[in-house]
Amino acid sequence: MVAIDLETPWVEKYRPRSFDDIVSQNIAINNLRQFVQKGNMPHMIFSGPAGTGKTSTALIVAKEMLTSENYALNVLELNASDTVRMDYVRTVIKDFVNQTMISDIKKLKFVLLDEADNIPNQVQQALRRIIEKTSNKVKFILMCNYINKIIDPIISRCAVFRFSNLSKESIINRLQYIVSKENLIIPKKSAEEFYEILFFISGGDLRKAINTLQMAVALELIENINIDEIFKISGFVTKDIIDELTEAIKKEPIAKAKAIINSIENLDCRNFIRQIMQVLPNFDLNSKGLNK
Repeated sequence: MVAIDLETPWVEKYRPRSFDDIVSQNIAINNLRQFVQKGNMPHMIFSGPAGTGKTSTALIVAKEMLTSENYALNVLELNASDTVRMDYVRTVIKDFVNQTMISDIKKLKFVLLDEADNIPNQVQQALRRIIEKTSNKVKFILMCNYINKIIDPIISRCAVFRFSNLSKESIINRLQYIVSKENLIIPKKSAEEFYEILFFISGGDLRKAINTLQMAVALELIENINIDEIFKISGFVTKDIIDELTEAIKKEPIAKAKAIINSIENLDCRNFIRQIMQVLPNFDLNSKGLNK
């Protein structure tokens, strides 16, 4: 039996390494290929939901433009929500940019700012001034979930690429690829439901889907597929509770439904609402006058 690799995070092990590996973002990828072929590019913003390939694409752009020998010296990778404060912008980023401006290096340098929408406005203003003054040999790539949180002066200086949620087919295909590579055995009778549940939990976030798959394997939940446990480790309510709640809403006084909700421990409201929204089409709104 082939040993399963659980020590390496699968989101890193199976991270896209080339433009061809990025799924469901054809418009952005085709345009980026053209920039790379020309050997120059603008500052850029990659905007879209989590787990859609923004960070992987930024890394691929930098690697396509640089050789492996000079990559480490010419790329500054930052998670903006953790590290980018005013003093950091004025020291680390500014020093990185200025080193290039006074050097004779012909290659581009890249500043990759992940979660840039978490940078405070005042710090964004300082960052804007650096972007304005920087040499054309330094390119900024900002990644964000919500572009409305990026100040207009930065947006106007960047080409914006919008990344969309991945389709169910794209996510399930990628999960099946990983299952095959890791030599996992998914019981045939439960396979379709298993992948459907992983997709639902992911909410279109491939990174989350892969993490959930690896967690389910680590906790030995796939040999005999345990959907309830997979829901629980992901912060969702078990199917039995959802079924009980929907029956109470349909047939019992509203107090019964409230009691069921109040009895749920460590309720994640966002996940719970998603589960309720999933079963709403099955409700008969006329049965208890709920449409009045």
